[in-house]
Amino acid sequence: MSANTAVTRTVDVDGTPFAYREAGPQEGVPLVFLHHFTAVLDDWDPAVVDGLAARHRVVLVDLRGVGRSGGTTPDSVEAMADDVAKFVRALGFAEVDLLGVSMGGMIAQVLAEKEPALVRRIVLAGTSPAGDAGAGNALALLQSALQQSAAEGKHPKHLLFFSPTTTSQQAADRFLARLNERVEDRDAEVTNETIGAQATALAKWEQGSPDGLAHVRQPVLVVNGDNDVMTPTISSFTLAHHLPNARLSIYPDAGHGALFQHHELFVEQALEFLGA
Repeated sequence: MSANTAVTRTVDVDGTPFAYREAGPQEGVPLVFLHHFTAVLDDWDPAVVDGLAARHRVVLVDLRGVGRSGGTTPDSVEAMADDVAKFVRALGFAEVDLLGVSMGGMIAQVLAEKEPALVRRIVLAGTSPAGDAGAGNALALLQSALQQSAAEGKHPKHLLFFSPTTTSQQAADRFLARLNERVEDRDAEVTNETIGAQATALAKWEQGSPDGLAHVRQPVLVVNGDNDVMTPTISSFTLAHHLPNARLSIYPDAGHGALFQHHELFVEQALEFLGA
């Protein structure tokens, strides 16, 4: 089953249906994908999903209130992490690996700290530790990108996820084309209520503390582009510094969506890391 053909299913999490998709083999430690601000299942790059699913059981999820999942989106990263733990257990998993992008990376950090026995290895992309400046600007950046992209005839992700260089913008075109490959059973868009709750959660994250990262003993791969306008690239260095067992990979001529622009390199590094 590939990213573009994976069936959307639901699982009951404390009385709320959570939408999810799976790809890859059924054996081994599952790799749970946790997505960014405003994202739904269809915002995952098929090149990344299928690349990692070549060797791992990949699980994509809409958290509470997102996409086709029920309930109301929490307004804190900590509550979102609690939902991930419940979702993982609802699927019967005793241990998982995590791929967290941006806000999803924040959720992964909290989950690894609070539930160390549940998390084996972690990949964090384009994200920041609690207390770093930048997360609270997400809504303003999104609104600005929506206005600018409309004026320039572009998609907001051209501006938010990729560098302004020709090479990076061409990679953005290819990435957006891949996102449109799935024709049937597409996910629902996020609501304004979800966007508001997630923006509040990100603002709270900026006011937090990174001290808990000292207790995250799992191996962590931290990746980002060298020109991230959404989560400043320096935050990736700070994150790797706070984590006791981290390696850092910064991709050239790339932004917040570095793992999508350099998807072949990212998949190669992630597979090596997860299989180590």
